[in-house]
Amino acid sequence: MYLFELADRVARGLREVTPDRIERHRRFLLAQQASEGGFRGREGGSDLYYTGFAVRALAVSGGLTEESASRVADYLRGLNPLDLGVIDLLSWLYSALVVQASIGIDLLSDAPSDFADRIAVNLERHRVGDGGYAKTTEGAAGSTYQSFMTALTYEMIGRQVPRRNALIQFLYDRQRDDGGFVEIAPMKRSGTNPTAAATALLRNLRALDDDMSDDILGFLTDVISPEGGFQANTRIPFADGLSTFTALLTAHDLNRRDLISPDKILDWLAGSIEVEDGGFRGASWDSQPDVEYTFYGLGILGLLYAGRAQAEPRSGRV
Repeated sequence: MYLFELADRVARGLREVTPDRIERHRRFLLAQQASEGGFRGREGGSDLYYTGFAVRALAVSGGLTEESASRVADYLRGLNPLDLGVIDLLSWLYSALVVQASIGIDLLSDAPSDFADRIAVNLERHRVGDGGYAKTTEGAAGSTYQSFMTALTYEMIGRQVPRRNALIQFLYDRQRDDGGFVEIAPMKRSGTNPTAAATALLRNLRALDDDMSDDILGFLTDVISPEGGFQANTRIPFADGLSTFTALLTAHDLNRRDLISPDKILDWLAGSIEVEDGGFRGASWDSQPDVEYTFYGLGILGLLYAGRAQAEPRSGRV
């Protein structure tokens, strides 16, 4: 599955990083677990979206502790996955599978026999005429990001996305002349994150050719920031953790690890968004680390050092 394959890539890279550096970030993550068992967002209190990112970040940096996994299980038991929107549902499913792998608790053991069917029906309620998936059941336009999240959810329940060709055409229609992709049809200027989502989904659907890959790489070149990371689009004058992680992942998946110097990214990461006591901020202007951006920060480190480990199997830790 895509998310677990990605986690494995990141985890392998993080094993090349010095343990004390990783441990600082693990301590930060564990400190964000709320009394209810979920993990805090920026507003405080357990939040399923942030819980999903915290679980992902802990999984790639050494795994959940038994105590933490047990508390996450308690939190997830209080939520009915059949009532959740696609983004929260994906967070719930991923967290539940990590809990099961960590301590053996199967949170779906009492799920109804038609659980996957009911999830699929709920997902298809968001399908719209352009072939994509909208953010709400009342939405009229498909969202690139929502379509990617929906496809990942189908994968989590062991299903394939219905009407594959319609989804591929939806994605093709979201590409713009600059080589990137937009979030919704009326938009003219491509964004880094919709481009990464579209690229990953087209690769999974085996619908990405060499010419399109070259166009995507051209767009990514345009959003390289002088700071050392990647920008969200060509008009935003600073790099951020989310855009840098997704752009870096896309470049690697398209076999262009040289699109930007790894050392330049690492310098930006350490100097702009990595917090000395643990955690990562969103961008240089951000004052507060959180678990989502900590996952992106660890993801950037993992991708970069996974690449170095392939090139130099005996490289030292940094």
